[in-house]
Amino acid sequence: MVALRQNLTWQNISPVNGRQFVAADVVYHYDREYGLGDGFTKPSPYAPSDPVMSALTSVTATDKYTVVFQFTLNNPESILESMEAASGDDIHQEEAPEAVALWGNLNSWHDAIGTGPFLLTDFVDSTSATLTKNPTYWGHDERYPQNQLPYVQTVNYLIIAQSVTALTAVRTGKVDLLDTQTLQTAQAMQKSNPEILQQAEVGQSSCTIDPNDSVAPFNNLNVREALQMSLNLPQLNSTYYNGTCSPDPSTITSNAMTGWGFPYPQWPASLQSQYAYNPTQAKQLLAAAGYSNGFNTNVVADTSGDLELLQIIQSSFAAIGVNMSISTLNNTDWISSILLGHKETGLAYRSGSVGWLGYTYEPINQFNPFVTGFFANYTLCSDPVIDADAAKALAATTIQGMQAALTDANMEVAEQHYVISLLTTNTYSFCQPWVKGYDGQSFAIGSQPGEPNGFYQARFWIDPSLKK
Repeated sequence: MVALRQNLTWQNISPVNGRQFVAADVVYHYDREYGLGDGFTKPSPYAPSDPVMSALTSVTATDKYTVVFQFTLNNPESILESMEAASGDDIHQEEAPEAVALWGNLNSWHDAIGTGPFLLTDFVDSTSATLTKNPTYWGHDERYPQNQLPYVQTVNYLIIAQSVTALTAVRTGKVDLLDTQTLQTAQAMQKSNPEILQQAEVGQSSCTIDPNDSVAPFNNLNVREALQMSLNLPQLNSTYYNGTCSPDPSTITSNAMTGWGFPYPQWPASLQSQYAYNPTQAKQLLAAAGYSNGFNTNVVADTSGDLELLQIIQSSFAAIGVNMSISTLNNTDWISSILLGHKETGLAYRSGSVGWLGYTYEPINQFNPFVTGFFANYTLCSDPVIDADAAKALAATTIQGMQAALTDANMEVAEQHYVISLLTTNTYSFCQPWVKGYDGQSFAIGSQPGEPNGFYQARFWIDPSLKK
């Protein structure tokens, strides 16, 4: 059961014209997405393959402000986690029934109507998006309850393809905020512009190198283990990251999530040794797999990632006879081709701070990238042990049951080396000194759909005396 705020209104845009947001709006959205009613008989093709949300059977409004969700599952922890995740996912953001009736599938940005602090007033593809203050927004600043939000009149997102151009814009004061920067970029910014404030944030996942586990040579465990052994993670931490992160490898769940997963200090010595730097043993494993002379392969990298780090990995692989060439795709094409398209590739690399290990998000969703057939399982991992663990977690009726299933899956991923673990690094945000209210909040800057940036940005303001 979900209780809605009673002071929540749609933005004052036709055809809803600022009316109250009510339970019937929530029912309409889920009926439309999952084909549960309101004239919708089939799920939307964009409905996520989340196993919990797929078990949703009905959504009803018991009164104007109360919504009841019925599931075939009996796992309250999974349902709560998935509902929380769904509330931040762009596919689960509510649409006004009147807007759908008038404009159909709402494919144009002109059709955007929400309940948030900003209205989308302009959008130029691959260039910029402009948000303006919603004068009827319900929110007030928790720190200063007398102040209605948002503070700023306009938020401009600039879509800048080249990182050097974005950094120049920050240095010259043309951009107020920039996030997800590497340690090396942060160090350079500190030298050139010490007045620009920096915020460090521990990554929400560990960086990884991701083999296609379904094809040779990466369908051989010895090969995957050899690649891991070729990497000196403690040295990478001390030299490349200046000791700013943990030198330990990860499995699915973050080592920091106490009570969940399989933290590295708990690994048996025999497993820890498989993640220790040992190029001699790595060559022996390659020979045992039938690659005495090594082999050639390719990695498809996202250009938004840390390509300097990838060159270090390239050198480490070469030292054991694995010659890895590097090809790149921009972020949009990488997601389309690799993450969603599962194009045949030897290895894949997304980012210096994003990978398939070390997760900090909802435990029920941590299984997904390793579950057979999951849409984002681009390593094509197919392991009946992990599939069974995911099913056990979904069927569990206690937190302890979920924890046990996730621990088992973590052990399996660590032992099978389905992806190559690097490190969980910090990312850095840059903030001009005249921007107030920003303290490094996660997702406060980024413009990805589903991120709670509007919530935070409504609480930012500009000190004009400093901006002079």
